[in-house]
Amino acid sequence: MKQFSDHKGVYVFIQQVEGVIAPVSFELIGKAKELAKALGASVSAVLCGYNVAHLADELGEYGADTVVLIDDPALAEYTTEPYAQAIYGAIEYFKPEIFLYGATTIGRDLAPRVSARVHTGLTADCTKLEIDPETGRLLMTRPAFGGNLMATIVCPDFRPQMATVRPGVMQRAEREEGRRAMVLPFNLKIEKNDCFIEVLDVIKKMNESVDISEADILVSGGRGMGSKENFGMLYDLADALGGRVAASRAAVDAGWADKEQQVGQTGKTVRPKLYIAVGISGAIQHLAGMEESEIIIAINRDETAPIFNVADFGVVGDLHKIVPMLTQKIKELKN
Repeated sequence: MKQFSDHKGVYVFIQQVEGVIAPVSFELIGKAKELAKALGASVSAVLCGYNVAHLADELGEYGADTVVLIDDPALAEYTTEPYAQAIYGAIEYFKPEIFLYGATTIGRDLAPRVSARVHTGLTADCTKLEIDPETGRLLMTRPAFGGNLMATIVCPDFRPQMATVRPGVMQRAEREEGRRAMVLPFNLKIEKNDCFIEVLDVIKKMNESVDISEADILVSGGRGMGSKENFGMLYDLADALGGRVAASRAAVDAGWADKEQQVGQTGKTVRPKLYIAVGISGAIQHLAGMEESEIIIAINRDETAPIFNVADFGVVGDLHKIVPMLTQKIKELKN
């Protein structure tokens, strides 16, 4: 077995846009604390941007021991090459044992380019991370073959061990007001090359929808809804509860809901306080995206549906009768 005594610590790429840290970054710091404890190591947050030093305090409060600050005008907006150079430079200098990214649009763009430059492996879209107590290696678990099996991957021959993690899978640590991290400014020269792109303008699209991964209450519909029109009853129930509407892949593929509403292996991972699954059978691909919800209520006329295996409460019956009755009862209780 190769020895990597010069590689130490668990590092997390902090994704921020316009000075706002992405929720997945806090989730990764929470997981990094667990991994670091098992290794007897520390947690470092790598913060890239321009004039973003003020974000270090928040990262410390969520568990980072050290913040590696890479502050440069070339990093004001995310573009691939400057960020790849910055993260590569940090890895070469600090030599982390583990490096984590969120499996966001930015993370999925950045991580493979950095792993290629460092010459190490990358496990994408992980749903579980743990330390092997015998070898001290990172066990990176992710769904494979369309979610039909779970594969655990190790990187024995190269460092850092590198992974992207799906948002909503890990749990952020409790915030400790006043906790501070050591800030280490890291200055490196970002070389302009043929891979640079010039951002001429940023046009923001107004999005009226709310990210379902941040909702506390979700009412989710599946194939059993039967039609797009029947999703109307889910919106009524969600409105009564103060929640949002989600959907299974089957419902999205049928055109009954938007892609942004999809929960599951090929959609979003959610962890709401309440998840109501209506007409959803509970295929493993869907369960992978919602089984960590605090309370799961399943409504399905098939009493053998797999969804009941993870549900805290189950109702066997006709959803077309049950959902309107439930909505009406909730409205009466609120009034």
